[in-house]
Amino acid sequence: PCVLNAANEVAVAEFLKDNVGFIEMSDIVEQCLQKIAFIKSPTYEDFVNTDKETRIHAMELIK
Repeated sequence: PCVLNAANEVAVAEFLKDNVGFIEMSDIVEQCLQKIAFIKSPTYEDFVNTDKETRIHAMELIK
């Protein structure tokens, strides 16, 4: 859920700025879900780091 949420927030924000198309949003989320590692029992720090890593990766996909 952390990866899904972070990728979605970036994708929607960039869609609202007309930087990505509607269909591209799901592609960005999917690619982030495939790239970012799943942590079975995450700590709070894991959530924070995963959120940051996902947002960086999503923005790299948009550029």
